Amino acid sequence: MAASRDAIRTTVENYVKAVATGTVDDVLTLYAAGATVEDPVGTPVRTTEDEIREFYKVVEPLTQTAGVITLKIAENNAAFVFRLVTHLGEQDLVMEVVDVMTFDDDAKITSMRAFWSQEDMQSVPAS
Repeated sequence: MAASRDAIRTTVENYVKAVATGTVDDVLTLYAAGATVEDPVGTPVRTTEDEIREFYKVVEPLTQTAGVITLKIAENNAAFVFRLVTHLGEQDLVMEVVDVMTFDDDAKITSMRAFWSQEDMQSVPAS
C-alpha cells in the first residue's frame, strides 16, 4: 500500500525543518535504507549512508530558517519548492530550491533530487 498524502506531506515538512535546524541524524531518519541523494542535479549521486551523512553534516552547524512554499504530491512522489535562509551575521543567504523526492510505503525518502544552482543564491541584508 502506498504512503498516504498526509504521511508524505509530514515527511517533507520534517525534512525542510531538519535541514534548517536539525541534526544530521534528524535528516537521516527520514531516509529509507538504500536511498539516493543528487544535490544539486548534475553532481555525483550519493548512494551510501556515509555519503549522505557527509553531505548533510555541512549544513548542521549553520543557523538557518526554512519553509515549504509549494508542495505537489502524486502517488509516492513529491515535488516542492522551499526557501532556505542561512543567517551569516549582517547578511542572509536566501535560496529557493526545487526538490523532487520518491518515497517508500512508509513515507521514507528513497530518492531526493535538488534543482538549484549558485545563481539561485541571493545575499541580502539580515532581517
